[in-house]
Amino acid sequence: MRADRLVAALLFLQTRPPGTRVTAAELAAELGVSERTARRDLEALASAGVPVYSQPGQGGGWALVGGARTDLTGLTAPEIRALFLLTGPDSAAANANPRVRTALRKLVRALPAPLREGAEAAARAGVADGTDWTGAETEEVRLAPLQRAVVEGRELRIGYARPGREPRERTVQPLGIAVKAGVRYLVADTADGLRTFRVGRVASVTETGAPAVRPEGFDLPTAWRALAARMEDRMIAATVRGRAAPGAEGVLEGLFDGRIRYGERAPDGWAPFEADGPSPEAAAARLAGLGARVELLDPPEARTALARIGAELTALYGEPEPAGTPEAPARARASGATRPG
Repeated sequence: MRADRLVAALLFLQTRPPGTRVTAAELAAELGVSERTARRDLEALASAGVPVYSQPGQGGGWALVGGARTDLTGLTAPEIRALFLLTGPDSAAANANPRVRTALRKLVRALPAPLREGAEAAARAGVADGTDWTGAETEEVRLAPLQRAVVEGRELRIGYARPGREPRERTVQPLGIAVKAGVRYLVADTADGLRTFRVGRVASVTETGAPAVRPEGFDLPTAWRALAARMEDRMIAATVRGRAAPGAEGVLEGLFDGRIRYGERAPDGWAPFEADGPSPEAAAARLAGLGARVELLDPPEARTALARIGAELTALYGEPEPAGTPEAPARARASGATRPG
């Protein structure tokens, strides 16, 4: 901790204009320590050969000889801009972990004056809003403890909730955090081998008190490529074919995450398409909400699944009255009034 303080003290001194002196009280306030501790730190810097000197009396204090400067970063200007664009004080990284903001402040102080202005401009060039408009819990809530466990090598007991299921606890060996299209995943070793856990679906994080066991020769980028390829294979295990009415393409793109291909549009405006999904049944479930704007042609099991969904909805909500039937509005109101809520 003292080594960190000494570096912070040196950086604080070098941010001052040449000839400006810093009092022990000012340094103490900056470092959050007592004046006595701050004075000892300044004396330690001088003893270590850092060109810092003190001047007693009124208006005295501590300063670097001749406005000396130290470059503790070795970063180039483009590297600094890229770093602050990604981790500026209002970025998702800084919002998720207050230590990021502290580290950025220290880094700014360490930068030579010609590079400092560009870093501060880059830090102001972006903003991240952690508010989830859907009202759901965001992944940021669980990210910090997961990252800490990865860095410090701590075994975890996590509660993980797959869509539509209750959370289930399992013991994992956290190995890394991967980001795929803006979504974070925990890569961990489990009793069933390497697995990925979407951070936003982690319901609880508890340290077991045991150290994490890291597989010999583990390499995160290599492991992620293998895991991602496995997930991709599952997501495109089945292909369905159909045709879409004009204006339905945008919805289809979102439903299939872009895993859709269109043929030449017919004279009536309908476009043939092929879409990839994890199964024919899953693809049918995605298409059900489009109603008559999509006609599913193949494979037969997808058509069967879609027909079953339609039958279930009809049984639940009743056969709709033909358009223009006088009784339709009254029956719809009656149905709405008696439907369990």
